Amino acid sequence: MQLSFLRPLYDRPGPWCSVYLDASRDTHDARPQVDLRWRALKGDLIGQGADPVTIEAVEEVVRRHQPMPGDYGIAVFATRGRVVLTEYLSAPPLRDLATWSALPHTMPLVAQRGEQIAWVRVLADRTGADAVAVSAGGVPRRATVKGRESRQLRRVQPGGWSQSRYQRAAMEAWHHNAGDVAAATAELADRVGADVVVVAGDVRATGMIAAQLPERWQDMLVRTDAGARDPIGADDTLMDDITVQTIAEAADQRIATALERFGVQEDVGAGLDAVVSALQRNQVDTMLIVDDASANGELWIGPEPTEIATDPGQLRDMSVGDPQKVRADAALLRALVGTDAELTVLAPEEAPELTDGVGAVLRYVDASTPGRGNG
Repeated sequence: MQLSFLRPLYDRPGPWCSVYLDASRDTHDARPQVDLRWRALKGDLIGQGADPVTIEAVEEVVRRHQPMPGDYGIAVFATRGRVVLTEYLSAPPLRDLATWSALPHTMPLVAQRGEQIAWVRVLADRTGADAVAVSAGGVPRRATVKGRESRQLRRVQPGGWSQSRYQRAAMEAWHHNAGDVAAATAELADRVGADVVVVAGDVRATGMIAAQLPERWQDMLVRTDAGARDPIGADDTLMDDITVQTIAEAADQRIATALERFGVQEDVGAGLDAVVSALQRNQVDTMLIVDDASANGELWIGPEPTEIATDPGQLRDMSVGDPQKVRADAALLRALVGTDAELTVLAPEEAPELTDGVGAVLRYVDASTPGRGNG
């Protein structure tokens, strides 16, 4: 998981209000329910000593929010009277939560987001296609390709010259339309950095489009004849299910790859001490962490992302004058963002033996790397 979307939170000093709120619309009028939830969280923030101007900034976001149908949540991060980031959650948070702390409490957000897969979905027929693409950050892009019209085949005497001529013209039009769709699909895929390209609809059209996609997208391509562009009576549920399944499989594969890379290191980078040491040295490519909502460990930090340690003496040795004690996951995430490293969040059953529930795939390993030895 790329964490660049969190960078604005670490470009500013704290302390931070971090709020996770169930914004689900359970009844026709959900406003009173959201207000009650927020009132409880506001009391928590006041009790933790949050400054009034920052609480007011968060409250304005909550008050302006118009509840939508369905179950979902919102996360709001603010400091010094300014809301810096607001994120919708695809499901309600495990519990409503508000914290006032030196670093933003972002672990619940990244755990719920999971692996972000960029994808393109194309719904095609022989006259063109509708396409939607979503980046890893969830930004949607859309495109419609209208093809050139082809004359309908008309009934002629068997063997007449008109039949083959019109059939040839139709095939040329279909092929041209497929080429336009393939070019538009490749452009969208390039723009979002797609991990998956799903081409659905008319079986002949999808075949022509697939054949004309650039080679770099062939390995990411999934074809299906589910779905239709005709809005009247069309049922795209199956096509959507296939897209969701394909995206989920891509996410699972990414996690499996991270675990495999970690295993190849033979315990180098395993455990909290080793991960912290690697972060100090800008050595982490991808950190693995088990999703544990009950985790409450702490680490020490200085002003810079790589100033992270398991005890304050380590930071004083690094000439950090006034180390701060913060949540361990908050310190780890700040260090990942500050060193352009990635994160893989694991379910407990995916890594039952991961030391301390954390590990790291390293960018490089040398003799001084903990666990490698000095030989």
